[in-house]
Parts: sequence; C-alpha cells; structure tokens
Amino acid sequence: MKDRFGTVVYVGKARDLRKRVCQYFHPSRRMGWDLKLNALVDAIYDFDVHPVRNEPEALLLESKLIKEFHPRYNVSFRDDKRFLLLKVNLADPIPRFTLTRLKQDDGALYFGPFASSGALRNTLTLVRRKFNLRGCRPLTPTDVDYKHCLYGNLKFCTAPCIGNVTREEYLAQVRAACDFLSGQSEEIQNQLEAEMKKAAAAQDYEKAAAIRDTLADLRRTTTKTNKFERIPYTLPVAINPDKDLEELAKVLELPGSPKRIEGFDISNISGTFAVASMVSFKNGRPDRNNYRRFKMKTVVGQDDFACMAETVRRRYTRVLKEQTLSQTLSQTSSPSAGPSPSSFVVPASAGPVPASRDPGPTEPARLPDLIVIDGGKGQLNAALAELEKLGIQNTPIIGLAKEFEEIYRPGISEPLRLSHESGALKLLQRVRDESHRFANTYNAKLRLKRISESLLDEFPGIGQRRKAALLKKFGSIQRLRLATLEQIAAVPGFGGKAAGELKAFLEARSVRTELAPMAGPKDAQTG
Repeated sequence: MKDRFGTVVYVGKARDLRKRVCQYFHPSRRMGWDLKLNALVDAIYDFDVHPVRNEPEALLLESKLIKEFHPRYNVSFRDDKRFLLLKVNLADPIPRFTLTRLKQDDGALYFGPFASSGALRNTLTLVRRKFNLRGCRPLTPTDVDYKHCLYGNLKFCTAPCIGNVTREEYLAQVRAACDFLSGQSEEIQNQLEAEMKKAAAAQDYEKAAAIRDTLADLRRTTTKTNKFERIPYTLPVAINPDKDLEELAKVLELPGSPKRIEGFDISNISGTFAVASMVSFKNGRPDRNNYRRFKMKTVVGQDDFACMAETVRRRYTRVLKEQTLSQTLSQTSSPSAGPSPSSFVVPASAGPVPASRDPGPTEPARLPDLIVIDGGKGQLNAALAELEKLGIQNTPIIGLAKEFEEIYRPGISEPLRLSHESGALKLLQRVRDESHRFANTYNAKLRLKRISESLLDEFPGIGQRRKAALLKKFGSIQRLRLATLEQIAAVPGFGGKAAGELKAFLEARSVRTELAPMAGPKDAQTG
C-alpha cells in the first residue's frame, strides 16, 4: 500500500486478495477501528500486487519488502532478524551443514531461506542420518573429539575424523545431501510414505504419526521457492508529471512549464548540527545527481531565516561563477562568437571565479525555472533578499508552508491555496518532502558521526590504527585512564614517550571534567 507520494506505508499478504483489501474499505467496520488503522486507510492512495505460488513464498516476500521499505504501519519484521539459511562450505577439511541467518560472499553453498525453522531443523536431522554426515561443532574434528561424539557412537556418521572414510568419499556424501536439499528428494519421500502406511496398517500409530510429521517437514523444506530480487522503486513518483508541470505554470503564472525546479530546506536540533539541503527536479522527476547539501558556516544558534539566506547565497553564487567560467571557455574556444543573449553578468558580490571548476559542456550550470523554499514568508523573504544581492531578479521563487499547504509569492500578501487534489500542489509537495528528507538524512548522519567520535580523537598525532589498538586492548576510555604507563607502552604503535604523553593528556581531561561543574559563568564561557 502506497500513499500519494508513492511511499510504501504497509505491506501485507493474503490468500484471497479481494477479501483482504475490501476489509479496509467497509464503512460498517470503520467505527470499530483504532487510530492507527484509521490513519492507515486515510493514507492509502495506490496498491502494488506481487503474486507468489504458496504461503511460504508470501511470508518470505513480505519480510523482504518490510526490511527494504520500512513501512510506517508494519510492526513485524522491522528488526534485523532474518529467516534461517542452511550453509555448507565444500572447501572445509571436513564439510558440515550449519544454520545461519546471514548470507556472505565466502564461497559456501547456501540453501533457503526457509519460512519454517522447525521444519528445517527436523529435515537437517534427517539429512545427517540419511547421508551419514557429522553433526559435531569443531571445524576440523580429531580422534579426541570422536571419543565423546554421539553421532559416531550411534553410527550416524562415517567418522572421517579418524580415517574410517577418505575425504573424497565423505565429500561425495555431502554432495549427495546437497542434491537432496536442492529438490531431488522424491525417492526418500516415497520411501517414508511407504513406511508410514506400513506402520498404520500394523496399528503402530505413534510411529506412523512420527513418520508423517517427518515427511511433512521434508516437503516444506525441499519445496522450491522463487528468489526475489530487489524490486525497483524510485521515490517520489508522479502519475503524470508533464500535466502537473503545466498546471503549476498556470496557477503561478509562469512563462512556461518549470522544467527544472530546485527546493531548499533547513534541518537542525536546538541550533546544533544546522544543515540545509537542495534537491533538483527535472521534468517533474527527481534529478538526484544534482542534489546538494550544506553545513552552516556563518550561522550561530537556531536561526532558520539566516540558515536559508546562507544556503541560497552559497548555492547561486556557485551557479553564477560556473556560468561565467563556462562562457569564458566558450568565448576562448571561438573568439568570433559573441556572448549568448541569455548570459548572466556576475555582480561584484559573487566574488572571483575559481579556475579549477569546470562543469563541462554537457551539463552547463544554469539557474532553475522555479525555486521552492520550505517555509512561509520569513524564509521566502530571506531567500529573496540574497537573490537580489546577487542580481538574480527574473527567477520565480515561492515558499510552501506545511501547516495549511499555503503558497507564498514575492510581493503578494495573501497566500495561494490550491485544492489537495491539484496536481500542481502534489508536485510542490513532492519537492518539499524530498528536500526535507534529504536534509534530515544529512543531519542524522552528522549526529551519528559525532556520537561515534572518541575523546582520543583530540589527542595530537593519533590515527585510526593506534586508536583502534587502544580501544581493543582496554575496551573503554575509563579503563584506559586506569592503565599504567607500562600497559599503554605495550600497545602496538606506542612507546614510552607516547605513552607518557597520552597518560598526561587523559589526566588533564579528567581534571577538567571534575572542575567543570564548579566553574562560574565567566569561566564556562572562556573555557
């Protein structure tokens, strides 16, 4: 289930798709729904359907899609747990079958994933007994392991560890088990079915039931399932972007359809990690190669207006510089050619042109046909003031306020409100939401990086290898503080002098931390 922006909001499965989907749209059922279900139904705009052959395949595909798209209204399968796989590496000295949840590029053979872990474990026990394979844990078992090996004592394993069979003979047993798990199990299934009927005829119902359960587990495990490749998905999406562009040009009274739109947004947490994003839409679709992100350089504290002004100034100063450089190179290559009628003149405030930046003739820098600012009058006026300083006066610019989806335009006091079904508004919402997502992603990345930084990063001259060696040896900064000079000097990359400097550095930081709560306001500002 997708919302109007194409974002996946819920993934489900059903034997009867018609009955399952109709449940969400019965007016008589709505009175009994909780807030979550009501919100889900209100968000549904479109469906994607993926038919599969059986219920295990449906369960596997459901899990895969939830882990890929993280739908807002799904609860199960959102963690990092995965279905079980069966693994065997034929390159091991004595190969063994093991269970794993993660498929790696290690040269091993993998079977699965399997929707039923119980059926898989029972089938693995059957395979080990049928093909006389080992079930012990050591990578290379020896005669010492054989002395207390249950599989060996019960004669379930041919015991290659003590030389009962050669490695080549044992490898043939493993390959036969691999063929069995690949689906060549009809002979054994017929054999088990015959034993089950024989036990039932002899009124040995307990044995017949046990064989029946084993047969069912075997069939569930060896049934082939389709491999689901990654479903191609691009977000956000539009049903008819060309029509939306035409409608947008009409409502904003633009001279033509805005083929290139650039949207801006600001993200910060209480004035920290202040960043901005710029997304580019070309012909109504995201142009991700031209996305840009900014870390604030001049703004102190939480000031969205100043952040928006700095972002717009930096972006279009760069565009004007690149345009001038492109025109200079073009005139140099053809001296007789005059300047283009649509060329822009860079004002003095734009600064010098960097000679090292060349956007290339295939994608020359140009101003967009429309600028979309995430915010109301304040953000719009801040951006507009910077454009005027740069001498950019003919590029349309609007602000889109999220609360009531109001469109603010320069020189017009009353905002423009469009119908929520308007394609023009939906296009602007896609630009705004994509810039919001891009800014928040960058903000989260910076916060994660800051959290992962260590106090050791402030120690002069330390690199990643020496820092990793210290943390591996002592486990934490607190334990490192308690270590002696000799213990630190024993770490690879450290000698007596470096160990002494690090010890003094940690002690100084410890004293500063202890004195910090006692410092007065003046000391706190200058510390």
